[in-house]
Parts: sequence; C-alpha cells; structure tokens
Amino acid sequence: MNPPPKPFACSYSPQVPELLNTLGCTIAISTYQAGKLIFISAKDKEQLIQLPRNFEKAMGIAENPTTKQLALATKDELVIFANDPSLAAHYPKSPNTYDALYVPRCTYHTAALDVHDIAFGADQKLFMVNTLFSTIVTVDSRYNFVPYWKPSFIERLASEDSCHLNGMAMENGLPKYASAFNTGNTPSSWRQTVPHSGVLFDVEKDNILTEGLAMPHSPRIINGELYCLLSGTGELVRVDRNTGKTHVVKQFDGFVRGMSHYQDYLFVGLSKLRKNSSIFAKLDFPFSGDKAGIVIMHLPTASIVGQFMYQASVDELYDVHVLAGTQRPNILNTQKPEHKLAVSTPEASFWAKPNTQQP
Repeated sequence: MNPPPKPFACSYSPQVPELLNTLGCTIAISTYQAGKLIFISAKDKEQLIQLPRNFEKAMGIAENPTTKQLALATKDELVIFANDPSLAAHYPKSPNTYDALYVPRCTYHTAALDVHDIAFGADQKLFMVNTLFSTIVTVDSRYNFVPYWKPSFIERLASEDSCHLNGMAMENGLPKYASAFNTGNTPSSWRQTVPHSGVLFDVEKDNILTEGLAMPHSPRIINGELYCLLSGTGELVRVDRNTGKTHVVKQFDGFVRGMSHYQDYLFVGLSKLRKNSSIFAKLDFPFSGDKAGIVIMHLPTASIVGQFMYQASVDELYDVHVLAGTQRPNILNTQKPEHKLAVSTPEASFWAKPNTQQP
C-alpha cells in the first residue's frame, strides 16, 4: 500500500523550471479551499520550489505595475503588501535567498463580501468585484466599500449574490469588462440557471456584450483582445469586442479559473470538481475534473508547454498571477509577529530585534 502524499506534494513537466528560470518570473496562486497564497518558483533549471503562506479564504490577487505593491483579497480583509528587496536580502531565517519580500503594510477591513477579482487602477485606486452585492466597488478607508458599477438589472444594493458577478478585465486604468453567471435579480438566482446562463458585460457601455456562457471567469484583455475562461466547459475563448461572438482557443482537461499572461505564455488554473455539489451535479463536463494546478500555454500557437499539478492539499484555485522579474520571492502574513520586525522607510530598511523582555 502506497503511503499518502506529503502536504502540497506536486508533479510538474520537466520543462517548467527551465521556462520560469528563462522568463525570470514566479507564479502566484490563491486557494480559498486550502487558505493559502502560494509562490511557485524555479529553484534551478530542473527543480521548482513552493512557498505557501496562510491567508483565510485567499481569493483575488493584484499587482501595481508602478509601485510593485501586491494586493490579496481574503475572507473579510484586503491586504496590501510592499516589496522590499533590501529586507529580502537580509531575511533573518534565510539571508541571501530571496530577491523580493512582500511585507504587509495596509489592511482594509472589508467584511465578508465574497470578493473575487481585484485590480489596481488609475491613480492607484483599487477595484474589487463585490460578489455578495453584485457590484464592482472601490476601496476606501472610511467605508467597507464604495459602489462603482453594477449591472442595470440589479435594482438595489443588497447582500444577495444575485448573479454571481465574479471577474473583471481592466483597460486604461478602469474596469472594462465583467463576468457573471446570469442576469437574475433575486437572491442566488444564478444557482437555478447554470450552466449556460453566463454573461460578459461591457462595463464602460453598461450593456451585455455576450451571453449563454458556461460559468465565465477571469476575463482578461491581452494584446488588445478579450479572452475569458468558461469553467463549465473547460474552454479558453476569445471574444470579439464588437460583436460578442466567441471563438474557442483551447479546450483544457479541467475546471478552468484564474489566468495570467506574461510574454507569449498564458498561465491557467485548474481546479477539481467538488464532490456532492448541487451546482456541479447539474453540469455535463467534457473532462474528468480531477486535477488541480497550473497549465502553461504558448498563446500564439495555443500549444501546451508544461503543467504543474497538486497531488495533495490543494483542490481548488481561484486566481493566478505571474510576478515578472521576480525569481525567488517571499511574503509575510499578518498571522505571525514576524512582519512587525520588518521596518521600511523611504531612505532605508532594516530588521528590528525582537523584544524578548517581559514587563
């Protein structure tokens, strides 16, 4: 009898470490099911290394391209991290190991809004898809959230998760497209209409771009074109921004959700299907649904160049984000006091000595 796999045991294609090493990047994934944000990096050209950190119900990931800040949505908070390479180089537990260290610098207490996608926008403003209230919102230190846009059929601001608004694509610093599971205006109405009631909204024009989609997630604008994952059919589709017509780019063997683009490569998240789920029981999936991990696709040719799959601990991913120019990052959470010793100023950074004296 084979022993059970170790926590976070994984397998990966031999070319993945070399690819990440060549691209000079790290994959960040969030898993609400396991309560982790995980960095996947190339240890060398043949091996990968993982760094998991605890965050309760980790969901959307966003990076500010200007300041290199990182944001993470959790169960009832939005945490903002600042990258300090100087602190990374002198990390007490492993000096001269990491080239980046994301340290928590600001926490917004949002309440349990079931936040999905998040993004930095113009003027450093943070946008969130507030799924519970069927609304795209902004973050403000005075309120739990400030409404920015909601579908026209949502008649009132209420905690009803009416249409399961979940994904958001940014353009010119503002939300341009959004995905949802239906156009209902009653509490959890989407649960009665899956799998083929999904829609993509043009937020700027305030209308529906296309509909009849199978559980759409992760809309992204890549090289001026709109892409979206259809979780219910395991497909990556390209959407004509003028007509709304969809073209299947790739069929994946799994429930797809979470997508990030870097150079010519697309990093797509796979999740296992939940057993005994009343929602998934309605779906006729054209795939096995027994995989959780990352598939890497060469976008110009739509060819799969590698994959990273979990054998234990991780069953469901939400978001995928590529950290460009960072080959071995570290991140600290707020659950342990270690982050309080990482001190940064505009002029210098240093590690404070822990105070072991008792009053």
